[in-house]
Amino acid sequence: MKTRPGICQKKRRFDTREAAEAVAVAADTPLRAYKCALCRRFHLTSRTKGLRVPRVADERP
Repeated sequence: MKTRPGICQKKRRFDTREAAEAVAVAADTPLRAYKCALCRRFHLTSRTKGLRVPRVADERP
C-alpha cells in the first residue's frame, strides 16, 4: 500500500506490527496493520480493496 507523505504524517505510527495489531483488535471498526514505505513503521488502515483473503477449507464430512 502506498502512503502519501501528508497522510503518513497524520497517521499514528507503531514500532512493531504487534503493537499496531493490538490497537486494531480493540478498535470499533475492522483495521489491519501495514508497513509504511515512507517512515518504515506501521500504520493502521480500514481499507480492504485488493486484499487477498485466505480461503477456508471446506469442512464437510
